Amino acid sequence: MDPGKAIFETVDRLRQRRTAPLVLELDLTEGLTEGPPADPLSALLSMRKPRLADVLGGLKRARHDSRVKALIVKIGGQPLGLAMVQELRQAVVHFRASGKLTVAFSETFGEFGNGTVPYYLASAFERVYLQPSGDVGLTGVALEQRFIKNALGKLGIAYEGAQRHEYKTAANMFTQDHLTEPHRESLARIAESVTEQVVAGIADGRRLDPEKVRELVDRGPFIGNEAVEAGLVDRLAYRDEVYDEVKKAAGADSMLLFVSRYAKAPAVRKLPHPGADTVALVHGSGPIRMGRSGRSPLGGGGGAMGSDTIAAALRAARRDEHVKAVVFRVDSPGGSYVASDTVWREVVLTRKTKPVIVSMGDVAASGGYFVAMAADVIVAQPGTLTGSIGVFGGKPVLSELLEKIGVNSELISQGANAGMFSTSRAFSPEQWDRVNAWLDRIYDDFVGKVATGRKLTRERAHELARGRVWTGADALDGGLVDELGGLEDALVLARKRAGLADDAPVRTYPRLNPLERLRGPDSSEDRAAALTRMRLEAWGPLARLSAELGLPPQGPLALPAWYEIR
Repeated sequence: MDPGKAIFETVDRLRQRRTAPLVLELDLTEGLTEGPPADPLSALLSMRKPRLADVLGGLKRARHDSRVKALIVKIGGQPLGLAMVQELRQAVVHFRASGKLTVAFSETFGEFGNGTVPYYLASAFERVYLQPSGDVGLTGVALEQRFIKNALGKLGIAYEGAQRHEYKTAANMFTQDHLTEPHRESLARIAESVTEQVVAGIADGRRLDPEKVRELVDRGPFIGNEAVEAGLVDRLAYRDEVYDEVKKAAGADSMLLFVSRYAKAPAVRKLPHPGADTVALVHGSGPIRMGRSGRSPLGGGGGAMGSDTIAAALRAARRDEHVKAVVFRVDSPGGSYVASDTVWREVVLTRKTKPVIVSMGDVAASGGYFVAMAADVIVAQPGTLTGSIGVFGGKPVLSELLEKIGVNSELISQGANAGMFSTSRAFSPEQWDRVNAWLDRIYDDFVGKVATGRKLTRERAHELARGRVWTGADALDGGLVDELGGLEDALVLARKRAGLADDAPVRTYPRLNPLERLRGPDSSEDRAAALTRMRLEAWGPLARLSAELGLPPQGPLALPAWYEIR
């Protein structure tokens, strides 16, 4: 090949990349990541996943960029949580309002399965295209709970546990064989609230009457042609046909560019001056535990929120004179009470010197609410699952099982309660007194801090607590959150409260240079103390017991995973 021609073509491609019309692209097949990687393994596993903050920031800037003509999003694959979908819907609606074309494409919204939440996202776009072989699994919201008490009983396993209070149902699968009335009431209201949100969003996006949407939900799922006839989909088309149509509308010389790449482009991204006043963004994602953030090297889910890591990040932001406000992004089902209290204290201290705004993700419940409740302002999506202000604890008793299989267990102990957490014997009455004292102490502390942080009477805080899970929409009505919105809304609030410009830069904390990452911290006050690592546990000395029973490894302030709505 002629070297001169190759150089000319390369220069021409670079010129075109700087000047050609752009069609922004977002592929949600692998999902999105909430924040920066918590550890090297997380970084490796999320290499091809765009970050939510980059997508939201990129779409916000693109609204005012004349080069950007359209947005096309592929929906499918890895399911997204409801609150994250609402974040994306909000960003798409604003982008669409700027007069630019928005297109959603999916191979299928649920292949012989529920596709309600993915389709809810698609309904925010101007055009919705479906592959001819695809379906629209618009079937509504279902929350299912399995109970294994009787199965465990047949094996000779009993579970001794207690909770504060009747709505704290995380251990009910072990202690009950059916839904209790409080459990049923809580789940029914969550399903009802989510359905109200989904129906309203689809009706608005597709210009349908809400009653018509409810009728369609009851008729679903839909085969492709049926979805077109029902007004849920604009056209059946393959990917190449969709992209050809969008590029034709944007201009023959238009170029495709992923939103996350667009957001990081030097011409788009505003790099803060080293001495500029900023908003600090601290991410707290995953089950809450003592120690540093990170994930298990054995897999089994995402990373964890370590109290040492988050506390160090908040301290670093608090002591940085250029940080004028802090946004604390919380996406956590809870976990360790002690770890949650550690983070709560740092939020309280930070709030004394600068505004702290909490932005809730898909879930900020139990311990996830504990770390958030002291903020100046709490912002949640309508579909965020929050509250769950309560606690549970207990242990499995395996004595009958061990006897059945011929295992004899003998205990030598010094101290009346030294063996109280042994799984081979039940709690004594005196030991139950200690368990109940522990649960009462945690619940009283939790409710008292809710009352103080949310400016409620203790009686009202208890009424909203009792372990009950609320959607963000219902939590707003109860005063547990202050505003409905997403991360971008929280950043706007933070800038306003701090008196910063509308485009003031955002920095993720902790900010460590490469040298600080390589060397160990000089002390627990060093910024490098916020580095993450891989480790397990959240139940402390009860970690082994929780694993034996299959309890959530997150800890006593935890929300079961089956509450997730996707």
